[in-house]
Amino acid sequence: MDAEAFKTQGREVLDYIASYLENIKDRPPLHNVTPGYLRKLIPDEAPNTPEAWDKVMKDIERVIMPGVTHWHSPHFHAYFPTANSYPAILADMLSDAIGCIGFTWNSSPACTELEVSMMDWLAQMLQLPKQFLFSEGEGGGVIQCTASDSTVMAILSARTAMSNKLKEENPDITNGEIINKLVAYTSEMSHSSAERAGLIAFTTMRTLPTDENGSLRGSTLEAAIKEDKAKGLRPFFCCATVGSTSSCSFDNLEELGPICTANDMWLHVDAAYAGSACICPEFRYLINGIEHCTTFNFNPHKWMNINFDCSPMWVKKRSLLSEAFVLDPLYLKHQHQDDYMPDYRHWQIPLGRRFRSLKVWFVIRLFGVEGLQANIRKDVQLAKKFESLVRGDSRFEIVGQVVLGLVCFRLKDTDQINEKLHDMINADRRIHLVPAYIKGKYTLRFAICASRTQDSDVDYAWDVIKDLTLKIKSEL
Repeated sequence: MDAEAFKTQGREVLDYIASYLENIKDRPPLHNVTPGYLRKLIPDEAPNTPEAWDKVMKDIERVIMPGVTHWHSPHFHAYFPTANSYPAILADMLSDAIGCIGFTWNSSPACTELEVSMMDWLAQMLQLPKQFLFSEGEGGGVIQCTASDSTVMAILSARTAMSNKLKEENPDITNGEIINKLVAYTSEMSHSSAERAGLIAFTTMRTLPTDENGSLRGSTLEAAIKEDKAKGLRPFFCCATVGSTSSCSFDNLEELGPICTANDMWLHVDAAYAGSACICPEFRYLINGIEHCTTFNFNPHKWMNINFDCSPMWVKKRSLLSEAFVLDPLYLKHQHQDDYMPDYRHWQIPLGRRFRSLKVWFVIRLFGVEGLQANIRKDVQLAKKFESLVRGDSRFEIVGQVVLGLVCFRLKDTDQINEKLHDMINADRRIHLVPAYIKGKYTLRFAICASRTQDSDVDYAWDVIKDLTLKIKSEL
């Protein structure tokens, strides 16, 4: 493929992408294949000679699309949103063309410097304390791949910082003895990645109970810290959640923060989904207390029109991340590495990194902050509409609070009946939901996911749910 062929066939792909997204409503949101389907549709071995482009294009619908779950369908209401927009797609294309591996400033100055500026733009949009901005103090930010990566980076950095303190207190202590002493905390509502981060860090991660609203409270954390200190353990890390995956619940940062500070603990805040909403002034209260945290993370690739992957993470003191795992071989050194701009290889697990800040730059400029806010507000209003439909039907109940774009609900019946309803909804394939156990109850989750979702799509989903509920009730 030469440049002329690339331009011609590239236009064909752009046309296909636009047609796919503009007509995605016509596709069932959930696939209808079984494991191993694709292997039967392609040869057992790679071709020895080049194939025609037309044949490749035809195979997108024949081979790929049958096995796609269409996350951007307005009938997809599972998990949480995964953001998408034409500006972000174009930015990713440019990033792929530039193809830099931005591990140091010198490896691609624009890659590093645009990220520094975009992290400050985002911090200002969220009204983060000035300590988290590159331009204001010792803090700064980095775009990680996912919130899971951010949690792992936070707990590993926290472990390094605490290990250094324990070695200062007792120079004879071994690394194994340190690991045995360390204990971290998270809530029962946190994402499984928090517990997984504890496994990766080889540290004990205690899961603490939440209140009736799914919030981890300060008194619960404080009691656990006292209990562990009495056993000779060293509490060092707490992962708090702003917008839990199961029910979009919120840990109380204003209570947790001072307790972590008083006990010399690293507080990491995972706001993967809900963080985007905090660019709207009316939702900024959800991260009140953020000034107490050591690191903070959210995912614009969920709800801010920026394609996966893009997971900004801020730290109140840059050296806590950048100096935790420093290795400096000669081939990575350069004459400006001690200057103001960071070498992001020290801020993350992998060495290489993509030019992710391009899509942040494109999206913010082409939507404007007001446009991004409007999309979030629209989705919250749609969730409120669905909540009112559920509350208006005496057969159903709402589980938890509806704050943002997620509604948790269930039939006023057994877990078995609710599970049957969920299975029927997904087998029907007109809409797609996933369940969760919330406070021991099998619960259905209805999330506003696609940016194209409108009032009529909420009405459609509710009609599907009522239709299948009638079928269940008629069988009882």
